[in-house]
Amino acid sequence: MTCKYKRIYPVPLQMAGRLRPGRATDSQLAMKNSATLTLLTLAFAAATPASARPMTETDLATMKRLAAPTVSPDGKQVAYQLQETDLPANKRRSDIWLMRTDDAEAAPYKVASKPEKNEHSPAFSSDGLSLYYLSNESGSDQLWRFDWKTGETVQVSTFKSDISGFKLSPDGKKVVIWGDIARDCAEFGCDKDGDRSKPGPGTGREYDALMVRHWDSWETPGNYSRIFTFTIGADGKLADGKPLDGGVIGDAPSKPMGGGEEVAWSADGSTVYFALRKADREEAMSTDLNIYATRSDFEADAPIYLGDSKVVVDSGLATGLTLENKATDTLPAASPDGKYLAWAAMARPGYEADRQVVMLQDVASGTVKPLTQSWDRSVDSIAWAPDSKAMFVTAQDTLDHPIFKVDLKGKVTRLTDAGSANDVIPLKDGSILYTMNSVTAANDLYLRDAKGKVRKLTQVNAEVEAQIDDVTARRFSFTGANGEEVWGQITKPTAAIGKLPVAFIVHGGPQSSFGNGWSYRWNPRVMASQGYAVVSIDFHGSSGYGQKFTDSINKNWGGWPLEDLQKGLIASGEKDPQVDTSNACALGGSYGGYMMNWIAGQWPDGFKCLVNHAGIFDLRSFATTTEELWFDEWDQGGPWWARADPEKWNPVNHVSKWKTPTLVTQGLLDYRVPYAQSLGAFTTLQRLGIESKLLVFPDENHWILKAQNSIQWHRTVFDWLAKYLKGQ
Repeated sequence: MTCKYKRIYPVPLQMAGRLRPGRATDSQLAMKNSATLTLLTLAFAAATPASARPMTETDLATMKRLAAPTVSPDGKQVAYQLQETDLPANKRRSDIWLMRTDDAEAAPYKVASKPEKNEHSPAFSSDGLSLYYLSNESGSDQLWRFDWKTGETVQVSTFKSDISGFKLSPDGKKVVIWGDIARDCAEFGCDKDGDRSKPGPGTGREYDALMVRHWDSWETPGNYSRIFTFTIGADGKLADGKPLDGGVIGDAPSKPMGGGEEVAWSADGSTVYFALRKADREEAMSTDLNIYATRSDFEADAPIYLGDSKVVVDSGLATGLTLENKATDTLPAASPDGKYLAWAAMARPGYEADRQVVMLQDVASGTVKPLTQSWDRSVDSIAWAPDSKAMFVTAQDTLDHPIFKVDLKGKVTRLTDAGSANDVIPLKDGSILYTMNSVTAANDLYLRDAKGKVRKLTQVNAEVEAQIDDVTARRFSFTGANGEEVWGQITKPTAAIGKLPVAFIVHGGPQSSFGNGWSYRWNPRVMASQGYAVVSIDFHGSSGYGQKFTDSINKNWGGWPLEDLQKGLIASGEKDPQVDTSNACALGGSYGGYMMNWIAGQWPDGFKCLVNHAGIFDLRSFATTTEELWFDEWDQGGPWWARADPEKWNPVNHVSKWKTPTLVTQGLLDYRVPYAQSLGAFTTLQRLGIESKLLVFPDENHWILKAQNSIQWHRTVFDWLAKYLKGQ
């Protein structure tokens, strides 16, 4: 018997998730070692009423999105941004909300909100009397301030350029601001963008080095992400601005995804630390981000440490603290007592998925030591405890993304259970504020007190959660390639009866995880709600299982990962009798899309249909058309012409065996996997007479992000699955 769900498209009231850019307590260890199938308790707080319905793609696209929490100095108030969707206008806008942490009955409320404008990125002043934030109220993103006493909003900056982000100094007297600024501009914004690529008189652009385009836009030579420091005057306005990157030409924060996690103040506010990617002829082949330090004022009377020696830098010049390491150094974090500087470092140049180890520098001596070298996990974020005796970090760990405490001796203790934790803010009373999501629930705020008791502070999507059916997530393990343990996850409607057709999703990256986390792009819950058992496998190459496991996909793209997927699909059916592995379609994006092309030629009888989003079709052409060359060259063994066996894992060589109906989707602004890859796959399918369809989005990049586009993508995918798995 096959369980069938009728699809419902609710009408809104207004209308009548790289390729990398693609996470233990004793009880959890016991679960991992002894259980082959474990039921995760992932129920919603609100009881599901009898009239509940399946979740739809419209629900997913219009859910509220909580981000960027910040806490007042006394720890009693938290501000956060909440993004909502205007579906008819195909726009999302964000407001700032405030709530008390010391009153469980107090309801959150908006502050500094202006209709039709975006307010985001809140930060409390050091005295707690003001809230700084970014807003486009004046027509561009500028810095604003909300005064608690008067209830008034004041525009703090009036720059010619948009502000991408900011960070206040610990004493509240200065602020670091960053944005895209011409290199020859001494101020934050000029009349010209510094573009050196337009010689005229025509529209042509000239480039003389690689990285001519990045992620979803063509580069503008002479224009970079730059950081500036400003003094906050007695009137609350900005003064004494100066650039901090000195003579170093590059992007700080790094592009395309870098932000405030790459910028930090020293405890006394005298120094700014930042990660910068140099812009030179090696940029497209290099993962060499470095930590730089510079004085935040106009004096140079205090030392900055480089290795074991004191270096006094001139005003405005940046000192590289990690130049000897040719791999990535990032996430600078200065301790509140001023004694230490921590950051995360990789060891192998050119490898973007290498393990990030916490490095600790003693500021007094300049001595640096690796703090988490013996812990086989890769750190994603660093936050200091207020007493400077420990750090709180996040890292992928067997499907989860927990918070860990790391003391100054390197001892690591896991603090959170199942789910994905982020935005960690340690408080003075020993508690921790953070966001948490899971495969079944979007982001909300949580507070873990000093004794380990956890309280959920927000339920921003309670209304929609009360309307839709529950789903159940189960994790399981099996023996995969090389005789090693591999983990997977099954998500399905809780109330489903009988056999369920399978949506077999393959994650991108490839060094990532389809773990216990929420996504607005590849979301197991909304897929399961259509009446499917959604199966995902963390194949060899995935993160959260130690660096050796992650490294195992190197020059092995079509080998062990495919074996894991084949064995994992069989194991899912053995572990859960509702999983009908004989009635399955496979779906994947980026590397997952590559795997769809590979499956088509290597496992042609495995699935009734395929969905291939932005998948690599021809490794030869991809090698010279993607922008971040370091990724392809590390994973495949150098530039195309230097590889030992360049055609070994190339899907284009096996198209004669293709026969599976395939839906191909792509964003035309995708420069990570250029659209010709999808066009090549679709052309081949059509020429072979295989049932196929191409869906392209002219205004999307590697990800399908816009609300209406997301709905269209999901509906097209769901219709494709229903045709082959349900006969609809």
